[in-house]
Parts: sequence; structure tokens; C-alpha cells
Amino acid sequence: MTAPVVRGYERYAAQAAQWTRGYESRGGHVYCGAGCFACCDMPIRVSLAEAIITAQAITPEQARRVEEHARAVQANARTAPDEDAYVARHREDVSFCPLLDRATGSCSQYAARPTRCRDTFSAFAAHYCAVGTWESMGRRERAEYRREVARTPGTDGEVHFIAPLEHLSEPIWTAASRAMRSQWGLEVWGDFWTLTTLAADPAFMARVVAGDRRGAAGRARQLGLGHPITLEME
Repeated sequence: MTAPVVRGYERYAAQAAQWTRGYESRGGHVYCGAGCFACCDMPIRVSLAEAIITAQAITPEQARRVEEHARAVQANARTAPDEDAYVARHREDVSFCPLLDRATGSCSQYAARPTRCRDTFSAFAAHYCAVGTWESMGRRERAEYRREVARTPGTDGEVHFIAPLEHLSEPIWTAASRAMRSQWGLEVWGDFWTLTTLAADPAFMARVVAGDRRGAAGRARQLGLGHPITLEME
């Protein structure tokens, strides 16, 4: 199940490095680097195939913290009035990923991180990735931000993240989708911490492997991890 995703990670790393070298040779700049973690409080959507990779890599103590984080995500999902509030409250209240080492600004499971953590790169300084930056801007600052984004190569013209590096990761999502559909007869997607916790639950995984969508959903609800915002089965 995980082999096609791991191969996708490897291909993406090589392709992204090649693209970045060309981008920087043309005067572009990627601001992300070691110790930068301003985006590590964002909600992350993953496939169950990716979550299995992380679940197999983390320690028991990390698994405990991931589950605690997943339950905070569930509480936010149950009470957020809309998607914007869900995202804002995730960043402000649920806060940083428990696999982040805040002392060093590094990911403690860097090799097992999911696609969204791999393909998010910024063409602006980390300040612009931090929660509250946009909200604290005045009208003139927002207008200048939009102008700067529009004239910065590599962005989509609307936000400062580097679009081509996100597009290059799409084959990983496709590989995960095909692997899940081929082996289980269904696809499971959702919140990173929720799926990482569920991936370690034998009863949930037994139902998934059997292609039992209803049974898997029931087991997730039994565990308190079955909210539709954080768990999708197709």
C-alpha cells in the first residue's frame, strides 16, 4: 500500500530540487529552510496511505501526542460554524503539529511527513506564513501584498506560496488514490492527525482492508474520530 507513495515522495524530491535550482538561477527565492515552522499550525489533508507511513514511523509517545492533537481537531470540527473558522481556530487554538520540535524548528519525523508538508514553499519571508499576519494588515498593506504576489514569479498570483512545487506533488496523490482503490476497493482521506491515529487502530484498519466503508466509519465514530470534516471515505 505505501510503496507507491514512498516512490512518489522520492520522485517529488528530485523534481522539486531540479525546479528550485532553475527558479533560483532565474532570480527567484524560496524562503523555506531549516528552523522555519510558521506553517506547521495549518490543517493538513492526507490519504490514509500516507498516514500509515507516519503511524509506522512514530514512537509510542509521539502517537499519544498525535492522538491528543486529533481529538482537539475533532472538537474544532464539531463546533466550527464554517470552513474559514475551522482553519482559523486550527491555527490559533489547536496550534502546532505535535511532531514539530519547537526548540529547533524541525520536524521530528521529517522522512515520514505527508505530501502537504513536502510541497508547501513560500516565495515570501516566513512572517507572511504565520497566523494573524494577514488579519493584522491594514488596507494599504493588503493592497501592496497583492501587488507583490502578482509580480512574483512562481506564485499563482493570489497568495505567496509557490504553485509549481504544489503541482509537482499531484502524482503522489494519484498514486495514493490508485493504491487504496486497488487494494481496498475504497479511498480514505482526511485530517493528518486523525488518520494517523486511526491507522494504528487494528479494528479500523481491518474494516478498511476488507473494503467495509460502513464498518470503518462506525469504528471511527466509536473512537470519537469520525467527523465528516476529518474523515472522508469514497
